[in-house]
Amino acid sequence: MMPTRSSVLALLILAFVVALTACGGSSGSPTPAPTPTQGPVVTADEAVAAVVRREPRLTGIKPFAPDVIGQSAGYEVAAASGVGAFVVSVRVGWGDCQAGCINEHTWVYAVLPDGGVTLQSEGGNVVPPDAWPSPGGNGRTGLAIIATAGPTCPVETIPPKPECAPRAVPGAVAVVRDAAGGEVARVTLDAGGFAFVEVPAGAYQVEGLSANGLMGTPAPLDVTVVDGAATPVPLDYDTGIR
Repeated sequence: MMPTRSSVLALLILAFVVALTACGGSSGSPTPAPTPTQGPVVTADEAVAAVVRREPRLTGIKPFAPDVIGQSAGYEVAAASGVGAFVVSVRVGWGDCQAGCINEHTWVYAVLPDGGVTLQSEGGNVVPPDAWPSPGGNGRTGLAIIATAGPTCPVETIPPKPECAPRAVPGAVAVVRDAAGGEVARVTLDAGGFAFVEVPAGAYQVEGLSANGLMGTPAPLDVTVVDGAATPVPLDYDTGIR
């Protein structure tokens, strides 16, 4: 069951973010900048559309319906009273979803009236490519890079236990090179260990750089990007757990 993130606490967090944005931040750490605005947001549907623009793999996601059995992905929207903003809570689940889904990943986004989107919180397992509502990224051409680290348990079982699934590697850095070896992009992966790099169709090599607390680096991967598709690039790090 998707957690009810559209609670009073989430609304208070959103109101706090909006207040900091309006005041230019506090004397401490700056408030994370929202994504670029895409126009005014005045309805719940427009708030969801703003979130999907930020994460195209959520294209086609439906409202969360508690009475529907087997719904693997869904969202809830709550209006932040008095500030004209919204809290959008998203959940993607997979693995025996007829019984409630074995694994899940959740996000809570604040969507401001000008269309800016700020990630408030995120948690759960790494989402496999085929679990997304739109794995292809809504027709964008490029590289869908995701970094995971394993093993996470000293003894692996068959079938594997959900709690021993590979974990995301947030903050990992990936370097993209073209067929001639020239650097095309260098990106830092997000809290879910993910980054989308928009590049033209063609041949590329993706290399994951060393990450704190992990052994070595993944072997560079040669990939071919097809026009109109997001090519998955899995970077597998070693935790050193044996």
